[in-house]
Amino acid sequence: MAVKIRLRQQGRKNRQTFRLVVTDIRNPRDGKYLETLGSYNPHNAKLDLQLNKERLNYWLSKGAELSPSAEKLVKGVAPEVIKVLKNQKSASRVKQASQRRRLKKAEKKAAPVKKEAAPATEEPKKRRTTAKKKDES
Repeated sequence: MAVKIRLRQQGRKNRQTFRLVVTDIRNPRDGKYLETLGSYNPHNAKLDLQLNKERLNYWLSKGAELSPSAEKLVKGVAPEVIKVLKNQKSASRVKQASQRRRLKKAEKKAAPVKKEAAPATEEPKKRRTTAKKKDES
């Protein structure tokens, strides 16, 4: 099950508030969710986001991904969480790249050496013709 942390709309028309929720990616935006991590009111002058950082870290450690809009909001309230997340992603990319390089070197060592091509003095292969013969009657 792929899990995502994203915003869920609440409130009335032209006066929405949002909840930061953990949900399966197959569920609709305002559908069912696993857990509420916080709430966000965009109508206040300052950034009004309540967030449970412990639960956010828990879900991120389990492999949940932040949506781009949720990531922007969390960055304003808890930049250390985003910093740790980015460091983990970059470390995993470096590890994968080193594994690819190691495999490539191993393939080069194991690959047989190719022999030189035959001299060009050989006659080229004859092509088959598909032209039909005309009947002489």
